[in-house]
Amino acid sequence: MSLLDRFSLGEGFRKYFQVEPAFNDDLRNAVYGIRHEVYCEELGFEPVRPDRRETDDYDSHSLHCLLRSSTDSATLVGCNRLVLARPGEPDFPLPFEHTCRATLDRSIIDPARLPRHTIAEVSRLAVRAQYRRRKGETKTALALSDDDFGTKDQPRFPYIPIGLYLAVVALAKREGIETLFMLTEPRLADHFAKLGVRITQIGGPVEHRGVRVPSMMDVNEVIAGLRFFVKPIWRVVVAEIDAGYAMGRPASLPPR
Repeated sequence: MSLLDRFSLGEGFRKYFQVEPAFNDDLRNAVYGIRHEVYCEELGFEPVRPDRRETDDYDSHSLHCLLRSSTDSATLVGCNRLVLARPGEPDFPLPFEHTCRATLDRSIIDPARLPRHTIAEVSRLAVRAQYRRRKGETKTALALSDDDFGTKDQPRFPYIPIGLYLAVVALAKREGIETLFMLTEPRLADHFAKLGVRITQIGGPVEHRGVRVPSMMDVNEVIAGLRFFVKPIWRVVVAEIDAGYAMGRPASLPPR
């Protein structure tokens, strides 16, 4: 991959995709629809709902992000969310604190001891079947592997999963979040290291829609450590998230 190609990754992302915070009911319903399609209809992780919207109790204090095609804005690609502390009840556990309560290594980090307004959890990442990395793959809502980066002679870039992760980091930065938690596939840290992103495992594996490990990212460290070829995509994603905020952050969303 030439230097010019590397620096054009931002334009490559912009050419095919656009990302935005789901700050109104229509956009949030689009997010819930993607989640229903992937989590309920395709993977069977959740029961099928009559309204075809997959929601839970955490959505009321979450910020959502929507990825769509830039060539046809009606074509939805994927989504994710940032679960914040519950307003008025900041000590209420984040989802991973329930799932991993028996496996967390609190000598590495103890979420219960951190200021709750500075932490959040990345969850409900979902990509529609036609955009997932391998034809016929049906076991995961979003995947990333060594194959997605290609080889030295034939490199490529996994725009969709990286775009979604960068978008949620941009949301977190805007919201003053310092530490992001997530349940990840065991090898995600290795894949993200290629991008200059350090993901730290903070406990033992759990069974949660497959084997997952509790992990964390430091928001400011992620931004500072991005490899030079990722930064053009980061700038595009930040600009698009900022454009969503410029339209106005609704008062109905969780307070910062």
